[in-house]
Amino acid sequence: MEFITKPILVRYYETDQMGFVHHSNYLRYFELARIEWISSLGFSYQKMEEKGYLMPVINANVNYKKPLNFGKSFRVKIQSNNIPKVKFELKYEVISENNEILATGSTILVFLSSHNLKPVRCPDFFYNLFK
Repeated sequence: MEFITKPILVRYYETDQMGFVHHSNYLRYFELARIEWISSLGFSYQKMEEKGYLMPVINANVNYKKPLNFGKSFRVKIQSNNIPKVKFELKYEVISENNEILATGSTILVFLSSHNLKPVRCPDFFYNLFK
């Protein structure tokens, strides 16, 4: 399953003294992509939480290829090559206006019960979105 976000514009406050997007913001871009992706599937984190499930990130990785600067537009491609079980991995590419890959990364998410914070199998309502 693959999804590409709408264009995102780099805001001035996201850059560091060198004029590059600060490294911590890439994880925020990944989160924006996840939320937009889940929404495109007709679902939301809020609905999941209302049903008693949480889906926190337990591992995150970013590899920087080329800098991204203030005022530039980019997209985030998100990809899932596996059907979720208890945890699942998402892969990301930050892509420039010229289709250059500026950064890559991944996150591993786990399903938890909101009642006891213990790991649980992927709920059917989410699992069925991958079929």
